[in-house]
Amino acid sequence: MIRASKRALSVEYAIRDVVLPARELEKKGIKVIRLNIGDPVKFDFQPPEHMKEAYCKAIKEGHNYYGDSEGLPELRKAIVEREKRKNGVDITPDDVRVTAAVTEALQLIFGALLDPGDEILVPGPSYPPYTGLVKFYGGKPVEYRTIEEEDWQPDIDDIRKKITDRTKAIAVINPNNPTGALYDKKTLEEILNIAGEYEIPVISDEIYDLMTYEGEHISPGSLTKDVPVIVMNGLSKVYFATGWRLGYMYFVDPENKLSEVREAIDRLARIRLCPNTPAQFAAIAGLTGPMDYLKEYMKKLKERRDYIYKRLNEIPGISTTKPQGAFYIFPKIEVGPWKNDKEFVLDVLHNAHVLFVHGSGFGEYGAGHFRAVFLPPIEILEEAMDRFEKFMKERLKE
Repeated sequence: MIRASKRALSVEYAIRDVVLPARELEKKGIKVIRLNIGDPVKFDFQPPEHMKEAYCKAIKEGHNYYGDSEGLPELRKAIVEREKRKNGVDITPDDVRVTAAVTEALQLIFGALLDPGDEILVPGPSYPPYTGLVKFYGGKPVEYRTIEEEDWQPDIDDIRKKITDRTKAIAVINPNNPTGALYDKKTLEEILNIAGEYEIPVISDEIYDLMTYEGEHISPGSLTKDVPVIVMNGLSKVYFATGWRLGYMYFVDPENKLSEVREAIDRLARIRLCPNTPAQFAAIAGLTGPMDYLKEYMKKLKERRDYIYKRLNEIPGISTTKPQGAFYIFPKIEVGPWKNDKEFVLDVLHNAHVLFVHGSGFGEYGAGHFRAVFLPPIEILEEAMDRFEKFMKERLKE
């Protein structure tokens, strides 16, 4: 047998890994209600028309060539204007890099920052690429606790305790995947203060920045005075263009502490050539065009959030906090016969035919929980919750 690398074989992605057993059921004609993947476009959401038209127009007008590795100048200018409008950050197009979504931004950042044995502090629970990609590059992901009883806010004391001389950055996902938590200004300022004390950057994932229900998203890039912040965002969520795979990062670096890291990121960006060129023209249309569609979409999502939150808390053996952003909910499995949360999720799948993601797939602090999306229409969520409630009542009788 020709052996694969240990590096590649160590990669796990719980959100898609659980699809494999679901497919086997579907091959047998069983209807599985999938609440595992955060893709709004799989349901009743679409990118706005002006973005779709711009994408098609770019292709027809011949914009099918290699673009600049950093991204098209016109798009980087549009990103600067969008981020100044939203966050009040003082950046220029030279501070912006366009990527194949936030996932590639993470690959570039971790590839530029990490030598073997270096550490990145990541929220626990955390979106799986934060741990998987850090490991892939030879680093060590170190989870800091977020506090369920406080709506999954970061434990500032735990962050401080876990910093070592190998810590290269503190990562923040806000609004959070998988918990839906929204971090307040005081929390973000405390994280910046710790980063400044230890002279490390903050990596801020803001892909859900305009998807909030109560409260408003605040970027650490808008708060920093001297701490370097690398902000990531993209088209997948707020602009409902998941399959286009386009995102960006920018550097808020008042004292130019990231110059070497930026050079390393640019070297990696050049070796992968460039992001999708036609999609960049669509992104320009999205970032500069009307966003009236978002009000309607957020109204639908809030109704669905409120519905699933109520239903889950009525189900015996389940409790959950109310998410303040994004479109995920992260309930706790209070009681039951299962050895762990993965066994629970597979049991629900095989017997109720509803697909969740096991909480331990989001790290050690996710154990004993599961993640569900509330993207489908109410009638689909109702069927899923009816099936799940019946399942739980039967299991807890045993």
